[in-house]
Amino acid sequence: MPTPIDSAAVAASALGDGPHLHVIGGQWLPAANGARFAIDNPASGDLLAEVPDGGAEDAVAAVDAAATALAGWAATPAPQRAIVLRRVATLMLEQQERLATIMTLEQGKPLAEARGEIAYAASFFS
Repeated sequence: MPTPIDSAAVAASALGDGPHLHVIGGQWLPAANGARFAIDNPASGDLLAEVPDGGAEDAVAAVDAAATALAGWAATPAPQRAIVLRRVATLMLEQQERLATIMTLEQGKPLAEARGEIAYAASFFS
């Protein structure tokens, strides 16, 4: 018989205490309009976290920040960009268990499948 888990406790461990914010232009920010929405465990209905409910203003800010960053990234020599991308893959794999736990809690997918998805995603950066 499966052992029941306290998804709120698991989520707190995987997500930390928060606050959970957007990252735009290298800064952690709430939604510009202050709105938030709940992320619930689909199996139990337990509240896992509240996250920013970004709107058009946040999207424009994110696109503007990305456009600004692109010039510097494009000017970075390819070998240096490769180092950065490999580091992304390494960090994803170092955090694989935590990321897979978050995916499982949020989506309800099996943990083994979530682990595989993280590894697959990391492979695009290595």
